[in-house]
Amino acid sequence: MSENARFLIALSTFLMLLAGLEGLAGYAVFHSLERDEQQKLLEVLRPRAELILEIGLLALIVLGAAFAVAYRIYVKGPLKIAEGIRITLNANSSHRLESVGPPELKRLRQAVNDLAEHGEMLARDLEAKVAHAKSSVEEEKNRLAALMSELTEGVLVCNADGRILLYNERARQTLCAPENARNEISVALIGLGRSIFTIVDRSLLNHALERVHARLEKNEADSNAQFVFTTRTGQLIRVRLAPVLASLGPPGRDSEPGDSRAAPVEAKASAKPASATGGFVMTLENVTHTFEVESLRDMLLQSLTEGSRAALANIRAAVETLTDYPDCEPTYRDRFLRVIREEARGLSGKLDKTSSEYADSLKTRWPLEEMLGVDAVAAARRRIESRLGMRTLSEVLDDSIWIKADSYMLVQSFAYLAGRLKESHQVREVCFNLTKHARIAELDLLWSEPVLSQGVLYNWETDTMRAGGEDSPLTLRDVTDRMGAEIVYMVDHIRQRPFIRFLLPMAKPTRPTPNAPVRSGESRPEFYDFDLFHQAGQTPELDQIPLAELAYTVIDTETTGLDPSTGDEIIAIGAVRIVNNRLLRYETYEQLVDPKRPIASLAQTVHGITHEMLRGQPAIDQVLPQFHEYCEDTVLVGHNAAFDMRFLQMKEAQTGVCFTQPVLDTLLLSQVLHPHQESHALEAIAERLGVTVVARHTALGDALVTGEVFLRMIPLLAAHGIRTLQDAREATAKALYAKVEY
Repeated sequence: MSENARFLIALSTFLMLLAGLEGLAGYAVFHSLERDEQQKLLEVLRPRAELILEIGLLALIVLGAAFAVAYRIYVKGPLKIAEGIRITLNANSSHRLESVGPPELKRLRQAVNDLAEHGEMLARDLEAKVAHAKSSVEEEKNRLAALMSELTEGVLVCNADGRILLYNERARQTLCAPENARNEISVALIGLGRSIFTIVDRSLLNHALERVHARLEKNEADSNAQFVFTTRTGQLIRVRLAPVLASLGPPGRDSEPGDSRAAPVEAKASAKPASATGGFVMTLENVTHTFEVESLRDMLLQSLTEGSRAALANIRAAVETLTDYPDCEPTYRDRFLRVIREEARGLSGKLDKTSSEYADSLKTRWPLEEMLGVDAVAAARRRIESRLGMRTLSEVLDDSIWIKADSYMLVQSFAYLAGRLKESHQVREVCFNLTKHARIAELDLLWSEPVLSQGVLYNWETDTMRAGGEDSPLTLRDVTDRMGAEIVYMVDHIRQRPFIRFLLPMAKPTRPTPNAPVRSGESRPEFYDFDLFHQAGQTPELDQIPLAELAYTVIDTETTGLDPSTGDEIIAIGAVRIVNNRLLRYETYEQLVDPKRPIASLAQTVHGITHEMLRGQPAIDQVLPQFHEYCEDTVLVGHNAAFDMRFLQMKEAQTGVCFTQPVLDTLLLSQVLHPHQESHALEAIAERLGVTVVARHTALGDALVTGEVFLRMIPLLAAHGIRTLQDAREATAKALYAKVEY
């Protein structure tokens, strides 16, 4: 029963009781009089009956108003105090009760606030002690985060159900769409709690796991497996898979027998217990470019052998004819010589073209890194100044040039050359220039004098490098060969300055992958949750699962207007996932949508999205399939979710995408938790629960705030006896706002 209904029943009962008492008192007084007195009283009252009725009705109204005021102060006031106490205990320890109302309630509120202040102080002391005790664990945790974030290979760790419980940023980059796929909407389906089978084919992974189990049963030293799969964007990914061995103690929470997403390997008769592996680790390497280079190399070799065979046969035939018949006529001799020249020229041209266009594919080089040329120059200058005590300058440095080189060997080469100049010719100052010509970067080391001979430079190239106290078994020529570079000695005749020029292969500029911004108070994204090792996969039967154990997608939309039935459209979608009772701020979804219609001016003043911002963005029929995949296997959460869901439902026929997941609404949950509060707007709820509101009226910003609010609500719901999804759905179905339709 709603609060208003209870108030109306109480008020009606109070007024009826008063009316009954007044009527009973009048009846008793009237029958205590003598008959003639009763007759006189009736004669007096009968003409004034209407006035008496009006006065009685006015008295009931006044008494009813007084009852309403008393009810608000002495009934709703304590109920609001009770709600505030629950908020302080279960959601926001900094929440304090407002000191309003009669003196009795003010004293009660002050006592509750004092108690809350004392409890919060004790909690802070306890948290400080716990934090101190956990410092070593946090240090190991930070080391793991640093290690995972800096690895050059992608890493995924999954539990036995194939749910991802750890990954690093390199894994996300490896599985994302390539840079040139600009028209594709790239949604990284990698995320905590997600199934690996949305990325890797189930049969392929099962086969690899079967091989791992077979090797474990044979006690082989190497139990790992390797395979290659293709992503949706056509990238070839090489995977190395290793098992995570589990202890044979009591099992954790396993999947239900009827769970279709149970362990990815089919149950087999085996001497090895099924719990011998608690999960698996996958390292990912994008081998698309390597495969393309090797394929191109094979094609070129086949083209050269097949294409050169005819030319070589013609040359051989002409040479043999001239050799067998040295006295042939001049006309035939010239013809055979012309054949030899033309075929040799054609073969030479083909080789030159292949060498110039496919040089990168034909050479197997030392592993190189892509770096800015100016960074290499800066490192070389620091090394020369600190190790050799020489002065260094730079004249022309093109900061847009990226080179492919071994930075350590390149810097060591410059230090070696500067050291030889100082040691042999007393050079005290060198200068650097960096320019480009076509696909070649020209990195020069200049000095004023003397001019060197080619013999001196040859000796420097073939000697092992020693400079600044560092010795290397390599020669300068070894270094240039490994980097696919060339070194030339030249003299600037205009300025009469000698210089040594390194001709280095250029690389394409490296663009960092856009990541979620690091927010205040956070050092780096957390892409791991080892508690998921013991958490079973989500099942369709979610109603009996506790709210704290479910996975959620918190959603919000911005629209052109408020009425989807008249043609208003979605222009922005934002979402964030909640897994294992954690808001995953680095697994968000944010996408603008071209609505193909104008934006209402009132709506534009709210969310600030303009037509220019939407120009070139994908349409809703491109966005919704990707968004539906992002929300897969989760419960949807929103604030006033009926509004967002109505817009999504209106697009079902157009896109073929249906959102059939369960939905929870923080607006309705707030009304269930705090029926005596005046406002259930998102800002008001966030203030009550101690959630900071940022980026309000942006799709992703509102989703993040709603997610924080929902996490604060879960313990409050448990305190009300609402622990499972079914409990929450049944409770919100009775709320007043649940009857609002869009």
